[in-house]
Amino acid sequence: MSTAEIPHDTPESYPRTARTTPTRARERATYDRAFVHGVLDEGYLCHLAFVREGAPVCLPMLYARVDERLYIHGSTGARPLREAGEADPGLPVCVTVTHVDGLVLAKSVFHHSVNYRSVVVHGHACAVTDEEERSTALDALTNSAVPGRADDSRRGSPKELAATAVLRIDLEEVSAKSRTGGPNDEPEDLDLPYWTGVLPVATAYGEPVPADYLAPGVPVPGYLTARGRRLR
Repeated sequence: MSTAEIPHDTPESYPRTARTTPTRARERATYDRAFVHGVLDEGYLCHLAFVREGAPVCLPMLYARVDERLYIHGSTGARPLREAGEADPGLPVCVTVTHVDGLVLAKSVFHHSVNYRSVVVHGHACAVTDEEERSTALDALTNSAVPGRADDSRRGSPKELAATAVLRIDLEEVSAKSRTGGPNDEPEDLDLPYWTGVLPVATAYGEPVPADYLAPGVPVPGYLTARGRRLR
């Protein structure tokens, strides 16, 4: 997708706010709901940022999107998950998701860049206490990395569930940003004897490695082999 093809605002777009309006390269930003959802649904690792005791903290965490909500989970003893349950209306957070699609190599060091798609979410992380919503969120989190896995695993025991906290961040203040295409070299640099172009970047999965204690003859699930074929 070139910059010109970035979706424009529509009635289905997220509203712009001061926090979601970039100060640089505004032409790369979009608030299109479908584009945002596509970026989020392609990934499962986010970075959750918040302030703890006056200092910024940023943690890598697994996430899943269900409709207009993001869910993350972890131990009930973890600081951000504990604070989100104690704060009203929740813990102020910023969540980011990024996919790198290519390394852009220009004739000059200054114009080197990265092709990427990213989403930034501002909001409050709130503890999920409704059991039905918690169950939906935990299934979504299990399936976000490996679709189909939730139905092919033992469900959490009461003790395990009691030790697990689930947080919800509503998708209300959201923006996406992306870059595609080749390098933007200066006209006077075009004849320099350096290679220039894009080195594509893609995620790939290897062959599943069974656990040492897996009983002989247990087949590799189809959702794993299919996932590997899809990304090779």
